[in-house]
Amino acid sequence: MIFTAILAGLVTGSVLGLFGSGGSIIALPALMYLLDVEPKSAIAMSLGVVAVTATVSGLDNWRRGLVDVRVAAVFGLFGVAGTFAGARLGLLTPVAIQLGLFALVMYAAAWRMLRPAVAKPMQAWGVQPVGGGAAALGACHDFFSPCMGHIALHGIGVGVLTGLVGVGGGFLIVPALVLLSGIPMKTAVGTSLAIVAAKSYAGFIGYMGGVPIDWSVMAGFTSVTVVGSIIGARFSSRISQDMLKKAFAWFLVVVATYILFKSVL
Repeated sequence: MIFTAILAGLVTGSVLGLFGSGGSIIALPALMYLLDVEPKSAIAMSLGVVAVTATVSGLDNWRRGLVDVRVAAVFGLFGVAGTFAGARLGLLTPVAIQLGLFALVMYAAAWRMLRPAVAKPMQAWGVQPVGGGAAALGACHDFFSPCMGHIALHGIGVGVLTGLVGVGGGFLIVPALVLLSGIPMKTAVGTSLAIVAAKSYAGFIGYMGGVPIDWSVMAGFTSVTVVGSIIGARFSSRISQDMLKKAFAWFLVVVATYILFKSVL
């Protein structure tokens, strides 16, 4: 059991380091089914685990120039507000509903990973590329542009989901950053880690005092997860992302189905 939990922690961190998302989707079931943590406590603790892990990976990406600080600030600020509100709502929501929503989020993440990527023009999100891509990117970096408005609204929505069901929301954040701000994929992953860290801290704080926290279990799982995130970040450019995403997507389908039948239906 302990070996399996350690393996789950390594996988949690590795996935977060590779994709900038997916950490909570593994951490929550691992805490519940491998370490026998009560569901609401597991939701809170998974947010704490991912907060610390994403911070470590996010700082590493920032040092390598792969975090867009301005976009992260806007998305993160509104995301933190939404996450704290979602966490307070999560304290009042029946566990079956939370876990059911969590399973649906996992199915949605799997679907997004399995479907072919379809590029959308930035104009569809209110960014008018006057004079080319560089000008469009500059327009998005204006705090009062329609693009930043979309990023703020997306931050609130993903934040509420993060707090309610305990997912970092990176699988929604990364494509949103690519489409809304036009930043490169590697920068989107690094920026997502910074946003996920901020939102996860807010969610964890929102649950504190309302559910019991096993600090020793959380500390041990976090330590292993941080090691996994460093490994994942180092191998992100050496592994076939397409093959890895498909394998991870089918893994999510299996785990989501197990959660539905074990804890919801």
